[in-house]
Amino acid sequence: MEPLSVLFPPAFPALALAHFVALLSPGPDFFLLVGYAVRYRLRGSAGLCLGIATGNGIYILLAIAGWGILRQLPQLFTLIALLGALYLLWIGSLLLRSRPQTLTGADAQSTRPGLGKQVLLGLGSSLLNPKNALFYLALMTALLGPSVTLVQQAVSGIWMTSVVLCWDLLIVMGIGLPFIQRRLSHGIVWIERLAGVVLIAFGCGIVWRFLFP
Repeated sequence: MEPLSVLFPPAFPALALAHFVALLSPGPDFFLLVGYAVRYRLRGSAGLCLGIATGNGIYILLAIAGWGILRQLPQLFTLIALLGALYLLWIGSLLLRSRPQTLTGADAQSTRPGLGKQVLLGLGSSLLNPKNALFYLALMTALLGPSVTLVQQAVSGIWMTSVVLCWDLLIVMGIGLPFIQRRLSHGIVWIERLAGVVLIAFGCGIVWRFLFP
C-alpha cells in the first residue's frame, strides 16, 4: 500500500468522485459534443473529445503551478469569460444554421470537419470557460490540502484528464450507435439546433452577468 500512498493523496477518492459528479452535469462542452456527434458520429467528434480533455489538462497544470493568481487579476478573468461567451455564441449560431439532411455515411463523410479543426474547437470550448480554471483550482487546493506532493498532484491531474477524455468518447460513441442513429435520423437538425440554442443561452448568460451583476 505504501507505493499507492506515494502516488495517490489521501483525499483522492473524494477528488475522483467530485470530478466525476461534475462531469455528469451538462455544460457547454457536452452540448458541443452532442451537436457534432449526432451528425458526424465518432470520427467527426473524437478530435473534439481530445481538444476538450487537453484544455482541462492545461487548466489542471495551471492549478498546480499556482493558477490562484487569476483570482487577483479580475480583468483577466473578465476577458477570458467574455471571449468564452463570444465563442459559445459563434458555435451556437453555426449549429442553429445547420441544414436538414438525413444521416447517411456519404453526407457525414463529405461534410465532416478534419481532426485538426475538431481539436481546436474542443480546445477553444474548454479553455474559454474560466469556470474550468476555478473548478480545478478548488479541487487541487481545497480537497487535496497543503500537504499534497507534486507527484500526487500530477497523478491526480492525469487521472482527471483521462476521465474527461474517456467520458466524452463514451458519449459520442453512444450517440453513434446504429439503433440510436436510426432514432435520431429524422430529428438531427432539431437536435443540432437545440444544442445551438443551449450554447447561445450559456453565452448570453455570461454576458448578462457582466452587464447586470
